[in-house]
Amino acid sequence: MGISPFGGFGGIMFTIVPVIVAAGFIFVFGTIIVRSIRGAKEWKRNNDSPQLTVDAAVVTKRPEVSYHNHSGGEAHMHHTSSSTVYYATFEVESGDRMELRVPNKEYGLLVEGDRGRLTFQGTRYLGFERSRD
Repeated sequence: MGISPFGGFGGIMFTIVPVIVAAGFIFVFGTIIVRSIRGAKEWKRNNDSPQLTVDAAVVTKRPEVSYHNHSGGEAHMHHTSSSTVYYATFEVESGDRMELRVPNKEYGLLVEGDRGRLTFQGTRYLGFERSRD
C-alpha cells in the first residue's frame, strides 16, 4: 500500500496553498487600493483648502529614510536602495505646530529657529520666506 501523491498531506497542501496565495494577493492589492483612496482623499482635501500665508518659525526638521532591498536574477545579485522624505515642523503665532513634507531642495535651506512667512494649503507645503530681521 503506497502513499498517493495527491492524498494525505499532499492533498491538504493542494487545498491550503491556493487559499494562502489568494489571501496574499487580496491583501497586497487591497492595501494598494486603500492607500490610493487615502491619497486621493488627501489630495482633494488639500485642493479644497484655502491657500494660507502666516507668520511662523521653523521648530525642527527631520528626514525619514526608507530602505528597499532588491534581489533576484540568475546571478543572485542583491541590491539595496534608499529614499528620503523630508519634514519640517513650523510653529505659528497661536502656538499651534504643524509638520509638513518639504521638497529636498528647500529642506537644506531651512534652519531651526528661522522666522518668516509660511505658505501652505491643507497639509501641502507651498513655501517659506525667511524674514530679513
